[in-house]
Amino acid sequence: MRATRWSAAVAAALALVLPGTAEAAIPIGQPVSGNTTYYTDSGYGACGTWLNASTELLVAVSASYWTTANPNNDPLCKGISVEVTRNGKTVKAPVRDKCPSCAPGHIDLSLPAFRQLADPNLGNVGVTWKFVRS
Repeated sequence: MRATRWSAAVAAALALVLPGTAEAAIPIGQPVSGNTTYYTDSGYGACGTWLNASTELLVAVSASYWTTANPNNDPLCKGISVEVTRNGKTVKAPVRDKCPSCAPGHIDLSLPAFRQLADPNLGNVGVTWKFVRS
């Protein structure tokens, strides 16, 4: 019985602390040298909203940046975008999805966002990117 009450108290305390900690964990403004690919899926994204990666500007970021069990509530879904630069061209797209197979430096742009940086026939290109507030 004591362990149950203690566990519940610890869980409640963590619930109060984690939201601020999770938001602080997003490395806003810190440049990342990595790569990008593109995708064209449509459906509900990790932020719980309908998306169409064939027609909208958006980005899916590595699962390593997500900090909550329910991605719909993740700080990444609350006004965070990614600014991506390649060869003097820059595009800004909101985080709307998670890329489970992406390494931390790899982002997956929607097709329209990728097109602003490179020919889609290239498929995978080197970029510099950073999280920014929308």
